[in-house]
Amino acid sequence: MPAGFRMGISLLVVFLLLLLLPSIEMRRQRKGRGPKAIRQKPTRDRVRGAGRHSRSGSFRLVELPECSELTESGDVFVDCQDRRLLSIPTSQTWSKKPKHLLLAQNQIKVLQDGAFLGYESLTSLDLQQNYISLVEEEAFRGLTHLTTLLLQHNRLGTLSEEVLIPMPNLRYLRLYDNPWNCHCQMESLIRTIQVPSNRNLGNHARCAKPFKLKGTKLKQVDPGLLCKESHPTTDLETDPISSVEPSSLRSKPNAINSCHTYLFPQVRMDCSKQGLTEVPAGIPEDVVYIDLSHNSIRHLKARDFQSAISLRTLNLSNNNMEHMDTASLSGLLHLHELDLSDNSLHFVKYGVLEDLYFLSQLKLGGNPWVCNYSIHYMVYWLRLHPGVRHSGLVCRSPPEHTGERVEKYVSSYNRECPKDRQNSKTDQDQTDPELWNTAMEVHGEVEEELEPSNLRAPQKYDIIRLS
Repeated sequence: MPAGFRMGISLLVVFLLLLLLPSIEMRRQRKGRGPKAIRQKPTRDRVRGAGRHSRSGSFRLVELPECSELTESGDVFVDCQDRRLLSIPTSQTWSKKPKHLLLAQNQIKVLQDGAFLGYESLTSLDLQQNYISLVEEEAFRGLTHLTTLLLQHNRLGTLSEEVLIPMPNLRYLRLYDNPWNCHCQMESLIRTIQVPSNRNLGNHARCAKPFKLKGTKLKQVDPGLLCKESHPTTDLETDPISSVEPSSLRSKPNAINSCHTYLFPQVRMDCSKQGLTEVPAGIPEDVVYIDLSHNSIRHLKARDFQSAISLRTLNLSNNNMEHMDTASLSGLLHLHELDLSDNSLHFVKYGVLEDLYFLSQLKLGGNPWVCNYSIHYMVYWLRLHPGVRHSGLVCRSPPEHTGERVEKYVSSYNRECPKDRQNSKTDQDQTDPELWNTAMEVHGEVEEELEPSNLRAPQKYDIIRLS
């Protein structure tokens, strides 16, 4: 065989091998990742949509913040509040079966049929402050143990009684702050919540339309009129002029409508940034935390918190508050934390803090404290309650004391003041009738008022004026 022919065959073989090498390499890559990748992909997608981790816990959420699981008094809580969730996390996400599921402040728009399958152990479900506009009839299927359902602050216009049927033990239902359209489709729901035994279902919820029912509580709507056809000429929705009623006197805002209420794990009310000019009425007795910050409550009045007997934490910061009446905090016997920072307080009146027996933290910064005799009560009270951690009590005026700690100012005042108050006369001189109504007697009366009555030393003599 000629040498040239053999060389040609060799070159052809090399060329064919070069063509086959990329194909072999691609097959190796497919073989190494194909079946395994196919098996893993659904798991990874399921975890991403669920909200925390897979059943085995090997994969964690990337796009969405993690929810938290906690146990309190033997109950398992799942806290998914404010996590930008668009749907309900799958029940397989959690290590234990939760009894309380917190989904407030998310972006959920629709509750589809079977949305809570696997959550049969739930006793409470918080869905407030979402964008829910539709609840399908079988959305709550399986929740036979549920006792509390919070749907307030959403976009619901209508809801059928069928939605409530899967929850035979429901005892507490909140529906307010939704744009309820009180027409025929709402008849069955309204009849249900008006049953006397359902006194805690749908309280405070009001119609948004039609015009003739706007502002009427669902509890007060006559369900027998909802499905009757109205004549065009008498329909008040098309004739608003005929339905004009005298405006009622301005009433105090209600806490239930003005605040966001969270029931678990403790009852909390968020009333911040609501444009409030006074403390709302109707604060429930079992509330342990109230945030009233960033409003315009300039004047705290007596008995504003008389119903909040269980309150532990009260935030009144950033209200531009100028005055606090003596009994404004009366009844708060169990309060532990009080935030009065970033207001316009010059001093605190005598007696304001007297009911705060268990206070442990007091925030006072950001106020224009005036270091004169009016500020002494605050310092005396703090001395009598050494367990109270306080901050921000610094003189803003007068200029000679600006930046000085109020406690230091009061101490220096008490060191210097006795020199001006020395009395060289005897007790007999003070009882001399010739000295009555003189400058010496007036000086003695001023001295007596320099300390609150409960801090004064017992007096040896009492002067009784007979004329």
